[in-house]
Amino acid sequence: MLLAAATAGIEQRDVVRGGYEEIATAYDEYRETETPPALDDGIGADCFASLADGSRVLDAGCGAGRPVLERLDRAHESVGLDIATSQLELAREHVPAADLVLGDLARLPFGDDAFDALCSFYAIIHVPKEEHERVLSEFHRVLRPGGDLLVSMGAIEGWEGRNDDWLDTGTAMEWSYFGPAKSREIVETAGFEIVDERLPEVESDGFSVFWGRA
Repeated sequence: MLLAAATAGIEQRDVVRGGYEEIATAYDEYRETETPPALDDGIGADCFASLADGSRVLDAGCGAGRPVLERLDRAHESVGLDIATSQLELAREHVPAADLVLGDLARLPFGDDAFDALCSFYAIIHVPKEEHERVLSEFHRVLRPGGDLLVSMGAIEGWEGRNDDWLDTGTAMEWSYFGPAKSREIVETAGFEIVDERLPEVESDGFSVFWGRA
């Protein structure tokens, strides 16, 4: 059973990594107009306002750097991490001052207490849901005590899916996540205090967003 789960996780990572490698430009153009609604209003604005200028902040799953890494880089020492090389190449163009790192959310290539804050939008939803606890534990590990977390997670309980023509590109993509209650539990179990949350009005509408503090 454990071997089957591990194999499934590897296969999903391969689909996600390969998909983002192939559609880097298309996804970058998509994110130019489809920005996270919680980024600069409400919970996002409040979280960013709480950060001191010059804070070291990680964008975990930064993609091509737009819009989250760009937003962080305006006032902070920003670091972007992504699983796809082609996404990081575009991020280098969009956010040239940021440090960019190739890596996996469940195995962050950083030491303990390395960041003052961490953002992760539309990234954990691609990790097999059985590994979400590990991902949040990694987030907590690399944050300094009192560090802030701003993360988007699932809105449909126990949902898994695949689209073989995502963004009309002919490229496959996969998702896997829990609903708001289980996602909140995972954040809290990892050691975060929930400062605020933004939950969808109905289960199928958007994502859950949590602001937590280590």
